[in-house]
Amino acid sequence: MHETTPNLRDVGGLPVAGGRSVVLGRVLRSAVPHAADVGPDGLVWPPALVIDLRSPTEAEPVHPLSGAGARVVNLPLLSALRPGVARVETLHRLYLLMLDEASTYFVELVREVATEPGATLIHCAAGKDRTGVSVALLLRLVGVEREHVVADYLRTSEAEREITARLARAAGHRHRSTLPASFADVSHEAINGVLDVWDDHDGGVHGWFAGIGGSAHHVDQLRRTLLA
Repeated sequence: MHETTPNLRDVGGLPVAGGRSVVLGRVLRSAVPHAADVGPDGLVWPPALVIDLRSPTEAEPVHPLSGAGARVVNLPLLSALRPGVARVETLHRLYLLMLDEASTYFVELVREVATEPGATLIHCAAGKDRTGVSVALLLRLVGVEREHVVADYLRTSEAEREITARLARAAGHRHRSTLPASFADVSHEAINGVLDVWDDHDGGVHGWFAGIGGSAHHVDQLRRTLLA
């Protein structure tokens, strides 16, 4: 049976200060896709580039979209949660852990999106947490206002039923069943905690990105790629 990937949406159209906006059809976000999924009308499917943010224990041996011609890049943002690391109990702390431990992957994420001439799909399992932080970084770097970033993140709550059904059949479902129940939430506190870190940093989100090794050249290129 063909389905649309849960929580799939285009972040294009979001406004940027100065009257510009994010280009439609360049950055998509979603829960984990299946090979038989179909794309919504008007979207390129499968996209040229797929950035999979899952850890190896969650992922299939071969990505579902690789056989359809997509270039797949794996950036496992939660690889820091290896055995023996203290358990994280809240999404707020989980998101901050990503900022602290996955800096190399965030730099690579920006580089990949900035230099990809076609559409990019960014996904994790639910398309909420790792995807939410990653998309928030891209949007803030190109100048999307905080309120619009939060609103985009919160839209995941509209797809809760479809996400739950998809994850019940996806790799890693046994591990997910051991996580705190609050990890299923769409959390204002968690995403605002991330945005606070960036906004409070010397130089804002651009200063934070430079501090983790990000290149101003790739930020400029990201703006050229994503802004109309």
